[in-house]
Amino acid sequence: MELWDIYDKEKHVTGRTMVRDDWHLKEGEYHLAVLAVIKRSDGKFLITRRAENKAWGAGWWEVPGGAVKSGETSSEAVAREVREETGLDVLGAKGGLLYDYHRENIKEGDNYFVDVYLFEMDFSEKDINLQEEETTGFQIADYEQIRQYGEKGIFLHFESLQRAFR
Repeated sequence: MELWDIYDKEKHVTGRTMVRDDWHLKEGEYHLAVLAVIKRSDGKFLITRRAENKAWGAGWWEVPGGAVKSGETSSEAVAREVREETGLDVLGAKGGLLYDYHRENIKEGDNYFVDVYLFEMDFSEKDINLQEEETTGFQIADYEQIRQYGEKGIFLHFESLQRAFR
């Protein structure tokens, strides 16, 4: 059973946990997720396609990321998620935490903070080793391609990631 820490409105760990995907968070309670925008020196970005069996956003495009596990830091989580989903190691990459944002979905019990990271590193297609449970493909895309996916409504968190892509 995977546990996530519960954070307060100031983004401090409360000492309480929740079971993964058990959406019962109350007002003022949040979990923490991370997203990694990975940019090559040619200005292109790594994006992945979500597996078709996902509960939401199946088949949509996204950047690597996921939830921060209980006891884990944001930076540990982003390195783990990128490594698990793509096989890339961002620990030596230029960049880091760029900004954060939050969402409150009281009716759904899913309130969350998201730490958005930007990493700059060179890699090739042969360096990518996808996690089949999470992804069905990838692209090394320029901003225009990503923007088009966003306008079609098939790129997760597109509006929230605009600063990272520019």
